[in-house]
Amino acid sequence: MLKQKKTKINILVHDYAGHPFPVQLSRTLAARGHRVTHAFCAAVQAPRGKLDNGTDDPGGFDVLALMEGEKIGKYSYLNRWIKERQYGDLLADTIRSIGPDVVLSGNTPTYPQADALKAAHTAGAGFVFWVQDFYGLAVYRLLKKKYPIAGHAAGLLYMRKERKLMEDSDAVVLISDGFRSHMDGWDLEDSRVHVLPNWAPLEDMPQRAKENPWTGEKGLDDRFRFLYCGTLGLKHNPELLLRLARRLRGDTSTAVTVVSEGSGADWLGDRALQEGLDNLSVLGFQPFECLPEVLAAGDVLVAILEPDAGQFSVPSKVLSYLCAGRPLLLSVPGDNPAARIVRENEAGICAEPDDADAFLQGAAELRENGELRSRLGRNGRRYAEKHFDINAVADAFENVLRTAMA
Repeated sequence: MLKQKKTKINILVHDYAGHPFPVQLSRTLAARGHRVTHAFCAAVQAPRGKLDNGTDDPGGFDVLALMEGEKIGKYSYLNRWIKERQYGDLLADTIRSIGPDVVLSGNTPTYPQADALKAAHTAGAGFVFWVQDFYGLAVYRLLKKKYPIAGHAAGLLYMRKERKLMEDSDAVVLISDGFRSHMDGWDLEDSRVHVLPNWAPLEDMPQRAKENPWTGEKGLDDRFRFLYCGTLGLKHNPELLLRLARRLRGDTSTAVTVVSEGSGADWLGDRALQEGLDNLSVLGFQPFECLPEVLAAGDVLVAILEPDAGQFSVPSKVLSYLCAGRPLLLSVPGDNPAARIVRENEAGICAEPDDADAFLQGAAELRENGELRSRLGRNGRRYAEKHFDINAVADAFENVLRTAMA
C-alpha cells in the first residue's frame, strides 16, 4: 500500500543567529496549518528578528530560545568551542523531545549542526542543511591566519566535517548558485541541492521618514548620515568606517552612525573617542520593530565584507537595506551575490574591499548628488518588492521540506 502524503507536517526550523527572515518563514509555514517550532540560540550576540510568541501569531507556532542566560564569546576560541558543544547537546535534546517530521537548520556552527542532524535522523525526521555560508571554510581561513600550522590542521577538520554533514543531509539549500563551485566532487546528488536566495521580511520593513520616533529617542540631529547597521565581526573591516569618519571630519553637516555590537563596534567607539571624532557614533543593536526607523535614519546605508569572505558569506543586511529605499554604499567583493544585486539593479555604489579610495570616492559622490541617491533608493525598493514575496519563498521551502521527508 502506498504511504499517504501528510498534508500538515511538524517542522522544526533552527536559525542559530535568530535573524529576521527565517522566523518570518516559520510564521508563514505555520499560517498554512503546519506545526512549526522556531528555535534559536539566545547566547549569541546578533541582530534579531521577531523572536517572541505574539498574540496575533498563527496557531501551532512557537518560538524557542535555547541557552538563555548564557553568552557565547565569538573571539575566545576555546570558550566558543566548549559552549557550542553544550549548545549542540541542548539542540539535539530539543529535536528528540519535539519529534518533528523534518528539521531545517541554518546559520549553525559545525558541531551543533552535526548534533542536530544525528538527532533528526534518530527521531526519523528529514534534515535540511540551510547553507548561509561555508562555516568550515571560514574557520579554516581564520584559524590558518592566526595559527598557521595548528590552524591549518584544525580548519581542514572543520571543512571535512561540514562536507560530510551536507552529504548526509536529506536536502541542502544554498543561498547562491555560486556556492556550487565549492562543492565540486562531493558525494551529493543534484536532486538534493536547491538554490533559494535569501530575502528580507518586506511586510515588516515599510519605508519611514528620516526624522522619526527612533531618531528622536536617540537624540540624533538632522545631519546627513552614513549608517551601518548589523554585525561587525571578523569578516568585516571597521577600519573603512573609521577612515570615512576621518575624511568627513571637517564637514559638520555629515555624520557616520554604526548600529552594532561586539569587538568591531567596541574598537570603533574607542578610536572615535581617542581621535576626537564627534561625527562617529556607535549604538548597540536595536529591537527589530525599530529597524525600519533605524534604516530610514541613514541617507546612505553602508555594508562591508572582507575579500576572502565573499566566497562563503552573503551579507543579509544588504537585503534589509534594499527595503528601506535608501542608496547603498558597499565595500564587498564584486563576485558576491549582494554586490551583483546592487550593481545590476543600480541600487548603490560598489567598491572592492581592498580599494579604500574607491569606497571613499563613492561616499563623496553619494553625499553630493541628491538626484542619484533618490534614483538608487527607488531602484532598491523596487527590487525588494519584486523579489521578497514571502508566499513564493514559503512555496519553495515547503517543497524542499517534503522532499527531505521523502
